[in-house]
Amino acid sequence: MAQNNGDIRYVGVKETVAYGIANAGQCFGYNIIAGSYLSLFFVKVFGVPPEAVAAMMLFLGLWDTINDPLMGTIIDKTRTRYGKLRPYLLIVPIPLGLATIALFAGPQILGENAETISKIIYMFITYFIWELFYTLGDVPFWGMSAAISPSPSDRTRVISSARFISGILGGISTPILTVLMDLSNNGAIPLSLSQVFLLMAIISGTFGMALFSLSGICTKERVVQTIKEPSVLDGFKALVKNKPLLLIVIGNVLSAVSGIGGFFQAYYYSEVVEMNSLTIIISLPGTILGFVTYLLIPKIKQKFDNRQIIFLNGFVRLVMGTLVFIVGLKFFTNLWVVVPLLMVQNLLFSFFNTINMVIPTEMIGDTIDYMEWKTGERNEGVSFSVLTFVGKLTGSISGTIGNLLLPVIGLSFVEISATETMTVKAYSYTDTLIWGMFTLAPAILGLLPLIPYIWYDLTGDKLQQVREEMAERRKVLSAQVSGGDENE
Repeated sequence: MAQNNGDIRYVGVKETVAYGIANAGQCFGYNIIAGSYLSLFFVKVFGVPPEAVAAMMLFLGLWDTINDPLMGTIIDKTRTRYGKLRPYLLIVPIPLGLATIALFAGPQILGENAETISKIIYMFITYFIWELFYTLGDVPFWGMSAAISPSPSDRTRVISSARFISGILGGISTPILTVLMDLSNNGAIPLSLSQVFLLMAIISGTFGMALFSLSGICTKERVVQTIKEPSVLDGFKALVKNKPLLLIVIGNVLSAVSGIGGFFQAYYYSEVVEMNSLTIIISLPGTILGFVTYLLIPKIKQKFDNRQIIFLNGFVRLVMGTLVFIVGLKFFTNLWVVVPLLMVQNLLFSFFNTINMVIPTEMIGDTIDYMEWKTGERNEGVSFSVLTFVGKLTGSISGTIGNLLLPVIGLSFVEISATETMTVKAYSYTDTLIWGMFTLAPAILGLLPLIPYIWYDLTGDKLQQVREEMAERRKVLSAQVSGGDENE
């Protein structure tokens, strides 16, 4: 029975699709906020100094080191007849949607003549509120991927479906934004840049969060929870004692530095080639390949384990990123050269990006099983808080570094009217520096997160042993408590 546990399908098609659509709704707004477009909005549109944006991202990044695991342990302590994860997924979408709208409503709320200090205060408060509610939604959402089924293959299907659907639906927010930005800049639509960002926020906060709420309405927690309710201290102890999870955390934290490339991507398209929507053309082949890759993940994982894929990804990014930088060094403003060049890079990167959308979530699910196998306690909340914490930390670190580098590389913005700004480049080589930060920097820095995975050993026979023994233990535990949906 234990050996066949991974082959049993507990989650039906409707529930799988609903979970994926919910992820798409969540990503619709997250892709704009977590990316460099938030920095572009604050600096270029809202008129906040980049140093202040950097300070905010650094402060909240540090706050997340405490906040996310704390929220995770609070979630782990939750016991209701609806489960420990679903209550948050049912409640959080509404305040999160309102926070998303408020984040981009600063120009309209404060007015055209607002002082800089007022803008900075507004930015800090709204981003803090958004981050708080995002944590309360994201941690239980990904915790559900481990609690929704005891079957590893079932979890892989659920996670892959979520990433696949979110890639189709949730991923369209950024292309829509870039097209609207270009139309606004060219005067083709009667909307300023601030109105464009607010429009996208309203869509994300209403339609997106309505979809996100499906994660609470349409899913079920099937993995039996431990009877003991862990204390907050227990949650942090569990994190420290879980060696595989710690190595993942360290690896992901180190990857935050390489996120500098994603930060400068928006500035390359906006300020160097002055065509935001060009990213749609460049990413289209990679997007199509990504959809195909989802179908290949089961076969890929039959030949390579997660650790091997991570190392291969780092090597490919180093080689390709370096080549793109060198080849495009003299032609990065020539669209006839740079478009096919970046297309090829994006095509190759998309293959690994697609796989990497599944692997981290799946690996954390494995570490949860490992911790339960080792200590008898499951900690979905605190464990998946790591995923959301590191995700936001990556954006915080790259955003902090990126915003601090803007004046260093000579890029600034001057407000010439209430609705218009002018780009100022202090040096003749400012564009070259942006190209290097976009292509070469992440290629080299991408080697750092590989270091902790040298010691990651929750693979092969060890992982199989954990899964088989846990399948047997759950038979016994299921006789003591109901499947996570009722109080004990």
